[in-house]
Formats: sequence, structure tokens, C-alpha cells
Amino acid sequence: MADRKETGHRSSRLVVFDVEGVVIPKNRYLLFETSRKVGFLGFIRVIVLGFLYEIGLLSLESALRRIFAMLKDLKAEEILQLHKRMPLMPGTEEVFKTLNDKGYRTVLISSGLPAQVVEDLATRLHADYAYGLELEIADECLTGAIGGDVLKSGGKAAVLKRILEKEGLTAQDCVMVADDRNNLPMFPLCKLRIGYNPDFILSAKSDFVTKGELTEILPYITGENHTRSHSVMSRSRGLRETIHMSSFLLTFVCIYLLGNIMVASLILFVAVLYTLSEVARVHGINFPILSSITWNAANKTELYEFATPPIHFALGIAISLLIFPAPIRYVAITTLTLGDGCAHIFGMKFGRTHLPFNKGKNLEGSIFGFLFAFLGAMFFVDPVRALIGAAVGMLVEALPIPINDNLTMPLASGLILTLIS
Repeated sequence: MADRKETGHRSSRLVVFDVEGVVIPKNRYLLFETSRKVGFLGFIRVIVLGFLYEIGLLSLESALRRIFAMLKDLKAEEILQLHKRMPLMPGTEEVFKTLNDKGYRTVLISSGLPAQVVEDLATRLHADYAYGLELEIADECLTGAIGGDVLKSGGKAAVLKRILEKEGLTAQDCVMVADDRNNLPMFPLCKLRIGYNPDFILSAKSDFVTKGELTEILPYITGENHTRSHSVMSRSRGLRETIHMSSFLLTFVCIYLLGNIMVASLILFVAVLYTLSEVARVHGINFPILSSITWNAANKTELYEFATPPIHFALGIAISLLIFPAPIRYVAITTLTLGDGCAHIFGMKFGRTHLPFNKGKNLEGSIFGFLFAFLGAMFFVDPVRALIGAAVGMLVEALPIPINDNLTMPLASGLILTLIS
């Protein structure tokens, strides 16, 4: 723990930040930086442990203890310096400067990063408090043991309670910015909860959700310039949605040219190449063609992380081609390509009404996505089945669920149509 600075006054507001996924790129420290020290098999094990945590089969504490046990006997200084290779998320320094200038007290709390790392970030950003894991070190090497309040169930909430008491503040004065469910115990202690690129649970539990640069949280906190434009689409977003929606044409390539097996095989091959290119890109190595597409199509936050949506997108199409009969496989692909793509485009342009169960989506986008998915599906099936396929796909797209909708949309749509056929 660190109390970074003392000033002659106390702000009436406290802003609490999760660290990984908000201040620094998600999963980069343990997965891509630290795992270099434990080899390829260690890297795979870290991925498996992270996946087991994400789907709820392993507690965060158990996953972290197993990961740090793999670092036993490594030089502590080397591990504690790895974060300096990583960039801050876009807009982070501007956010903290603005909050500091306005007199807000700021807190960094992490369950997955060593306290020394969090304290170093707090110094860089002039944050007031920093909390992270406590590493056991002997003879300048890690013993593999970890501890600290933040590691325990509800530990983050206990830390926040102590800060509020010290500052003489209440939940009415506290703002939370977080990206995953590990931060939920702190939500009752904060009047305003902002989900930043949130997981499926925080998409429902947060008061507001934002997925752009970190600076987009400022209007919600300060109340200034709260009106946001929905009409501007960036060049990268335009390219991304063009790729997304033009993939609808793969249905006709399957029907008239190559067949579903060949197309699915090619898609899976490209997905493998893309995965390798992303691993290389995160390590600072550009992969011919694919890295260039990523740099031009990804949003700014994804450029700092391992961008997984294209992998889910490829798998959603390939699996649909392989497991569903014709013409259902083409309806499934249509809900993903036209439905999801149009939901994003029209949601950005006209979206005003956030869905109460998933504040990262809006009603207007879902309606347009449904209409285009329905119209596209009618190329392949009768209107009733097109209606059902589109409705199921867009319902899944709107729901806050743990698996990426690029995968769940086509599979849910295809499964329902298969069952009723």
C-alpha cells in the first residue's frame, strides 16, 4: 500500500481505478511480459489458468497463486521492471491530470499486479493511493508466495472502506472505474460505477459503459461536456465494419465457388496466422499483411492488447459452415455479418437508448441489426425461419454473456433453426 501524496485540502470526491484493462493493457503483464520468463509451456499454462478463471471454474486467488508459483527463484527486480515495457492505455495521463487539477483524490487498486508495480504507476500518474499484491522475496528472488488484502475475497472492498474512512467520505462521494467482475464487491461503496471495456457482468451492473479512450469517462465524473456525438465513425471503425459486413459474401462463395469445407478450412488457416501475428505484434514484431490490417482496423485500446474478436469472428463462421446443414449455415453467418455489423454502425449513428441489462448496447442498434439480418436471411430461407434466425441472433448479441458474441450469435441462430427444422 502507498499513500502517494498529502495536500493541504481534501477533495469531496474519490475516483477508484482498477489497473489492468483500465490503466494498462489487459492481461499484458502476466500473460505476455512475465510469461517470457517461464517459457512456452509456462505461457500455455498461464492461458489455461486465465481461461478457467474467466469461465468461473477457478477463483482469482487460486489462479494467481498458481501463476506466481511458476515464477519461483526468478529475480524480483526483473519481474518488477517488466511493466515499464508496457504503454498506458490511451488517454490515461490526460484523465489523471484532469482529475488532479480538479482536486479529485485518485486510487489504483489491483488484485493481479505486485504492489511495487502499482505504486510505480501511481507515482507516474500522481495518484494518491496504490494497492497491489504483496510478493514474498528472499535473497532478491521470488519465493512464489503472494499475499495482501487485495488477494482475498472482498479484499478490494475492505481496502476501499479504509480509504473512505481516512478521507472522511461516503459512497456518495466515490466513483469506480473497472473492467471485470473482480471489482463488484466495491460497487456498493461507490455511487457512480463506470464500466470501461467491461466484461459481461459489469456491462449489466455499471451505471455507464464506455469502450473508447479512457478520456470518455471524464464527462460522467465531472459532469462537463456530457453530450456525446454518435454520428462520427473513425477510419479504423469503418474498415473494421466493412470487413465484418462484407464477410456476408462468403455465403455465396460457398454456394457457387468453393464449397463450405474449403471456405471453412481457409478461414481457420487465416485465424491461426492471425493469432500468431497478434502474439508477434504484442511483442513488438510486425507480421506481414495481418499486422497491417490490425493496425488499421483495431480501435486504440485494442492496439495495446491482444485483439481476440477477429478470432471469435472467424470461428463463428467456420464452425457454422462445418456443423449446420444448408441453408441454415448461411442464415447463421448472415446474423453475424449483417446483423452484428449493422447493429454496430446504426448503434453508433442513432443509438440513444441503452439496454437496461447490457449498457454497452443500445436498442436502436439492435433493431437495425435485426432488420438487416432478417432481410439477408431471406436470401436462403422462408420469411418465418428468417425471422426466427434473425431474432435469436440479435437477442444473443444483446445479452451480457461471458463468450464473445461473434461466436455465440451464429451458433445460437443456427442451433435453433436446426432444432425446429
